[in-house]
Amino acid sequence: MPELFDRHGGFRKLHTFTLATIVQLETLRFCRRFLTQNPHEAGAKFYDPKGRQYDQMTQAARSGRQNIIEGSERSATSKDTEMKLTDVARASLSELRGDYEIFILDRGQFPWSVHSLEAKTINAISLDDAPFKDDMVHESARHALEQRKKYARWLDSDDAVVAANAMLIIIGRALNMLKSQIEAQGKAFEKTGGFSERLTARRIEEREKTREPSPGCPLCGKPMHRRKSAKGTFWGCSAYPDCKGTKPA
Repeated sequence: MPELFDRHGGFRKLHTFTLATIVQLETLRFCRRFLTQNPHEAGAKFYDPKGRQYDQMTQAARSGRQNIIEGSERSATSKDTEMKLTDVARASLSELRGDYEIFILDRGQFPWSVHSLEAKTINAISLDDAPFKDDMVHESARHALEQRKKYARWLDSDDAVVAANAMLIIIGRALNMLKSQIEAQGKAFEKTGGFSERLTARRIEEREKTREPSPGCPLCGKPMHRRKSAKGTFWGCSAYPDCKGTKPA
């Protein structure tokens, strides 16, 4: 019999969480550096007169990371909720990717081709596994910033288009990982079910332990079922109507 509650809360070890952390931090930084509400401000910036672009981008980045966290925490009691929240994280990051794409197009340029040297170089970067011991919050933050250094060459560029292109590729990688993560969650659900399914199985198991043993039919020997009539409860043959054997309950 599977454990009633799944293990949960291991999101800090996921590469998707590490990338989502980098994406949220860098989106905040990108918006501070390259979005402006002042049309006369010096520097090559994206004019965002009411701050809506800033708000939408930072909220989408936050949603991506936070829904990975919430999905992981809810996995103990609801695999369905875990998959839905992971999918929300993926949808939020897809929305954010669209914003970076428009930022590049608005400047009269195109996103890097996947066949370009820069895109291939960024995609070839591998993430280290999280080396956690006993201080998960501190160590996961340190781990994310260490992994961020691998992308620093592009993220720290003074060219907004270079930084935006790097973010497009990083987000795209996170989306692919989240897709695989959702597929793995679905397979786990098919194999062991969710909390509700296991709770039902556990209740049936406990009920069977306390159920009175079924006697054999005096006529054919087959198991009998407890039945009710106007005169009260009795045992009736499971082969009824072919066999009409009965016993008092």
